[in-house]
Amino acid sequence: MKSIKIHFDKLYKDDRKGELCKIAVPFPKGEIFDKEAAKIFDGEVSVLSQSKITAKWDDGSIKFLLIRFLADLPGNKEKDFELIVLKDDMKSDCCSRTDRSEAQIINTKDVFADNPEISNGNLPLFTCKELFSKGGIINPFMKIGGEDCEIEIKEAITVESGPVYGEILLKGEVLIPEKALNPWEGKLEIEIRLRIPVGQPFFEVAPRLINMSMTDIIPGSFCFEINPGLLNSGVGGKDVSAIHTAVGKSAYRVKMKTSETGETLTEVITADTILEENFEHFGEVLHGCLFADVNDGKTGVCATVFQPHQNFPKAVTAKSNGVTVHIIPEGEEKVRLGAGMAREQRFLLHFYGEDETLENRINRALIYQMPDEPVVSPDVFMEAGIFSDVMLPLKMRDDDTEIFLTDMADAHARGYGMMNWGDAPDANYTAQGRGGGAQVWVNNEYDYGHAMYMQYARSGVRRFRDYANVATMHQIDVDICHYSNNNLQVGGQWMHISGHNGGVTGGEFKGEVTPSHEWVEGLLDCYHFTGDERAYNAAISIGDNILKLLELPKFKEAGEVGARETGWALRAFAALYEETRDKKWLSKCEMIKEQFKSWRDEFGSWLQRYTDNTLIRVPFMISVAVISLEKYYRVSKDPEVKQMIISAVDDMIENAMTPQGLFYYKELPSLSRNGNNPLVLEALSAAYDLTGDEKYLIAGKKTFERILKNPQSYSNKKVKTGDAVLIGTVSPKNFAQGFTPLARFAGALAFSKNSCKNS
Repeated sequence: MKSIKIHFDKLYKDDRKGELCKIAVPFPKGEIFDKEAAKIFDGEVSVLSQSKITAKWDDGSIKFLLIRFLADLPGNKEKDFELIVLKDDMKSDCCSRTDRSEAQIINTKDVFADNPEISNGNLPLFTCKELFSKGGIINPFMKIGGEDCEIEIKEAITVESGPVYGEILLKGEVLIPEKALNPWEGKLEIEIRLRIPVGQPFFEVAPRLINMSMTDIIPGSFCFEINPGLLNSGVGGKDVSAIHTAVGKSAYRVKMKTSETGETLTEVITADTILEENFEHFGEVLHGCLFADVNDGKTGVCATVFQPHQNFPKAVTAKSNGVTVHIIPEGEEKVRLGAGMAREQRFLLHFYGEDETLENRINRALIYQMPDEPVVSPDVFMEAGIFSDVMLPLKMRDDDTEIFLTDMADAHARGYGMMNWGDAPDANYTAQGRGGGAQVWVNNEYDYGHAMYMQYARSGVRRFRDYANVATMHQIDVDICHYSNNNLQVGGQWMHISGHNGGVTGGEFKGEVTPSHEWVEGLLDCYHFTGDERAYNAAISIGDNILKLLELPKFKEAGEVGARETGWALRAFAALYEETRDKKWLSKCEMIKEQFKSWRDEFGSWLQRYTDNTLIRVPFMISVAVISLEKYYRVSKDPEVKQMIISAVDDMIENAMTPQGLFYYKELPSLSRNGNNPLVLEALSAAYDLTGDEKYLIAGKKTFERILKNPQSYSNKKVKTGDAVLIGTVSPKNFAQGFTPLARFAGALAFSKNSCKNS
């Protein structure tokens, strides 16, 4: 039997019972075909779980399995569970001490009109219509242009259902009065996800707005009122003297406002809150909490906003008849939901009885911010052959390199604010004037999410997975164009620009969608690690967008665009083929390969048009093409592709290096300064892997050593700019661009028979 350790770090001081946790586990090709064969054990007893296959190998075996399970965790101690792949004759003998009579959390039908019922074995039974309707348990409200907007829920879809977890997707529309936005052509869609753990008195509500128009929308307010009286809580209609209200927020310790007489209390988080508070956490993992609570001494409800500081402005209100979650508070900083953008926000509703103490409610609010998240060892990814380019046995790793990679991962700047969280600006782009004086947001350049997911797999450190999750969900919502009057932009990813999409001028987006700035690998990783199908769908939409763009004439003329344009397209298609086995992606790969071939044959190498009368080498762009061709070679095994890679790298070594052993920036007297772009290291590593020739490692030695000499450190410097508070100064692009080349080159050095350190 195969056994994999599932490890929880020491976290909270008190025991937790039946915590819903999840872990993504990779498996080698051909090892496991049946998801039910993988069981998680606490000691000798299996725990209740449900599994979801998120990727398969080409032989149909499981590549990634996402397992949700209920874990009993000790206070102030770490704990290990064990995943065991059972043989067929052992499955029926596997018993569970956490079996419950409620085999299904959710009993729903696919059509909202059928009034699906929701129960998780602890919460009262209620229907979707009781939850979201006028006068229902949860009442969403929005105001735009001073006008009240009706929110219409049209359908309910079961996303996932099982013995430990269920998810329902409610889909509808915000009906905006004509006088609120005039002229107004478009649609404001709304999705609300209910994420429900089994056997717990709480569930998550996650509303998502999608602006399907060419007009920015600035809601005056967007809130959810929760009336526990409809759950027979005893709160509604009671004498207010019997009602207890409380609101609280924290950066370190929770600060409370309370009333024993039903007084209305409000707590708000704004940009000034971030600037004035002292905190030192990495925000993707934890900053603080914000919650509102009301009860009558017997029953009550507590609402907690997820990452409220990071997604400011936020507010909560506790009053005699319930609580209100202000996703966008009225009268505070305005939130601009840009044309074609989406954004999801989340909060937890905790219903409780008279035995639930305030301390326990605060505890749950804090756990919601930083849940128990297990990890698996890097050895598991190595054995499975996942992220093989960057994986290296622990005993072969160089401490200084590992310290540098960790510091580089932590050092990135964070952009706080509802539409900015998960992204940050690039100071160089901003200084160059690319934003017209405004901050230029990175927009996931060089696939930050993919780099950070690999860093998690390589290290087994959970915070790197948290970094990746936050960034990728921002990419899905804000950086991808959900609507445009230009079909070549729909489904694509915006290139780095101010305001994330540049805004709309004269009925057209200022932002650009181009293959050299569209990435899918981090989105596919996100699907594997979270199970969120939106990440998978976003990757497919980007791939389809690139297919459309490549039909443009400029992408068919040799040298007209940089090697990275079709290079990144090739990389995206190779990744999508590996994920889907859909041959439509391969057909375009072959077309791009032929373009690179004819381009090289025409100019002697991959020269790019720069000024009107120059054709130049750009090493980092050529490196993108090399790396992407290597990705294609791995799925095609085309010997001609291998030869193209080697000849391109040989050409760079011969023609693009300084006498001191560095690669120059660009091949012009005005630009041939010392380059420091790490992408050349990945191109050299690719050539080394294909040939075993150590000349490629020798050629990269100076660049590698020079990069490692630059200190990387986290800064908590804070500054307000526009609708954001920026924390730190280092562009996320730095890690996205540098991690894979550095980790891969370090691995090549370690595996080299004759280390270049002694050359």
